[in-house]
Amino acid sequence: MADAPLMVVDGGGVVTGWSRAAEQRFGLSTADATGRPVTEVLARDRAPRAGGGDAGALRVEPLAGQEWAIRAAGEDHDAIGQALLDVMFTQAHVQVHLLDPELRVLRVSDPSPGRAVDERMRGRPFGEACGFEEPERVHAFVREVMDTGVPGIERLFHAHPLGVPGGRRTLSVTAFRLQEGQSARQSAHGTVLGVAVSVVDVSERVRRRRRDAALAAVRESMGRSLDVEATCRDLVDALVPEYADAGVVEVVDAVLRGETVRPGPLDRDVPLRRAAFGGRLDPAHPVGDVRPVVHGTPYQRALSDLRARVVPLDDVAWSEADPERIRVIREFGAHSLLLAPMSLRGTALGLLSLYRCGDAEAFTEEDIPVAAAMASRAALGIDNARRYVHEFTVASTLQRRLLPQLPEDQPAVETHHLLLPGRASGSWFDTISLSGARTALVIGEVSERGLQAATTMGQLRTVVHALAALDLEPDELLARLYDTVARLARERAQLPASDPLHRQALAATCAYAVYDPFTETCAMASAGHPAPLVVDPDGTTGVADLPIGPPLGSTTREPVAAATFPLRQGSVLALAGGALSEHLAPPSGALRQVLAHPDRPLRELCDEVAYALPDSAELHGSVLLLARTRTMPAERYAAWELPYDTSAPATARRLTSKRLADWNLDDDTGEATELIVSEMVTNAVRYGRPPLKLRLILDRGLTCEIRDGSTIAPHMKYAGAVDEGGRGLFIVSQLATVWGTRFAPGGKTVWSEQTLPPDEA
Repeated sequence: MADAPLMVVDGGGVVTGWSRAAEQRFGLSTADATGRPVTEVLARDRAPRAGGGDAGALRVEPLAGQEWAIRAAGEDHDAIGQALLDVMFTQAHVQVHLLDPELRVLRVSDPSPGRAVDERMRGRPFGEACGFEEPERVHAFVREVMDTGVPGIERLFHAHPLGVPGGRRTLSVTAFRLQEGQSARQSAHGTVLGVAVSVVDVSERVRRRRRDAALAAVRESMGRSLDVEATCRDLVDALVPEYADAGVVEVVDAVLRGETVRPGPLDRDVPLRRAAFGGRLDPAHPVGDVRPVVHGTPYQRALSDLRARVVPLDDVAWSEADPERIRVIREFGAHSLLLAPMSLRGTALGLLSLYRCGDAEAFTEEDIPVAAAMASRAALGIDNARRYVHEFTVASTLQRRLLPQLPEDQPAVETHHLLLPGRASGSWFDTISLSGARTALVIGEVSERGLQAATTMGQLRTVVHALAALDLEPDELLARLYDTVARLARERAQLPASDPLHRQALAATCAYAVYDPFTETCAMASAGHPAPLVVDPDGTTGVADLPIGPPLGSTTREPVAAATFPLRQGSVLALAGGALSEHLAPPSGALRQVLAHPDRPLRELCDEVAYALPDSAELHGSVLLLARTRTMPAERYAAWELPYDTSAPATARRLTSKRLADWNLDDDTGEATELIVSEMVTNAVRYGRPPLKLRLILDRGLTCEIRDGSTIAPHMKYAGAVDEGGRGLFIVSQLATVWGTRFAPGGKTVWSEQTLPPDEA
């Protein structure tokens, strides 16, 4: 015939060809119609059927081979339609059921020889004949189609597995009402003859969609967290219960610590930590349990060859190797196990175990590539988390090594610190022993995090130590620290544009305080850091009146002013870093109430502060440095004013000898100290100005101080063999452990410090 057919149908009743006229008539595109059963297509017919004519009729013509052409009908459409029905019920492989008004089977398409299926199902209720798990729901669906005349398209129902253990079928049911007259779909007139129902087994399609959905869920959930355990929990949550009834994720224990795992399959003695579990019953081993994989089990085999596998659990040959796990498997009613090693670049990181229980469909070979893809994606997320943990561990270890490990024994200050755990730490602190029994307290914060934060902290701490050794006043020290940070910022700006630090500004804060036990005062300056809290011996608290300068690294460069405030014996100075400083500010806050008892041990105060703080992420890594002040005991120092004449060296030697004898220091220490005092007093008389004072301090060492009214700093010279002078400070440098000069209003102090033998310290 010259006209093209509407569609072409193969011998199985499936549409293989489609035309533009068919698109207009049935409302389906070529992609949507091709591959569908012809019965579903016919249910969408839009052709008018009014007046009993043949306008909407169809005719079927045989083509070469096993195909049939369906065309718009002419005069003989009834005969052609009957031929179509005969073809559909005798040759189509899609089951078409004709049901009477009582929903009993009248006829079934049956291409099998002898029409055994048709004979077996005829006369039975439709829901029972097809083996649906819930025939009542199926009957309700078909009844609604028959009552309303609205076709039901591709409704999914579960059916019994037809002898396949641990599984079920998914059937797609399409139903439309049969009624007298050509317009039976639209008209309420005419006798209802029954229902035509097509049933297609879409089990494999549903399985494929389920596998694809599970893989998509894993891909979406991985990478949300840089915590290994959280990543494992996300993996289990993505798969249980939608894809599996129970799931276990076990990870090499070293991975959770950020360590690198040896490439290749896993050795037998390598411990695995159970990182996540999901299911209805208690697992064989709790989450957090660490143990090697049992030899001679599928778990060990999967980690040895790094291949995913399906393991039936009906008859287990390895039950004696791992009886506890088998017991739980029996309690679960698990009948199928899917194992997928989580490996990356040939390195085993862990194992994913999925179980299906009860009447759930067993895993098949088609699940293996999907499970391998899931495990591969999970391994990538776990390795990213491991790398982050490794970097954090390195940065945290480096940072803690840069901070004081134990409170240093200071002669006039007792210190203790609280470092809150966390991964967002940029706070640092320090205590530095200065000359004259003074103590420097330092606290600061850098803007970076991680390894770069530790690097910047180390640079600043080193600079502060070097500047503190020069005996600078707090404001002078911070002025030089500003210069150092500005130089570091210029070096960072000169890095290549591809370096992340090139675009990251260097910003930090620092507060530097010096406590003098002889004057019981604290001199302090701050570069952008909050002022400390002062707790008097009677428990009165208040924030120190301290001018705050701009932060280090800022473009604003203003002079930093120092402030001096009294600290009586027994006072506590609280310096906080990070968000912890904000919790010290409220006058009626919980931390002030805790610190209002300065007589308690500092360790207990730090513990009480930790207990009083909320568990907030902003506090992670914050630092609190507590310092309790003391005065220097009178028996540990001696001070004299010397005559400013040539008799001063002899007077100084005599006073020193007597005091050292009172302190029971041996002859070697006494002779060296007398010589040091004699040389420093001689220099002061020769090059300085009155008044002239001598002070000896016995604390962690023996300190000698000579103060005069001159501001000219002495310089050590290297005298020649025939030079008569220039050897005084050289002798001092050889006998003392360290020596130096510090300046103050009205003069300078030249000092030396000697390390004492252990039995004299």
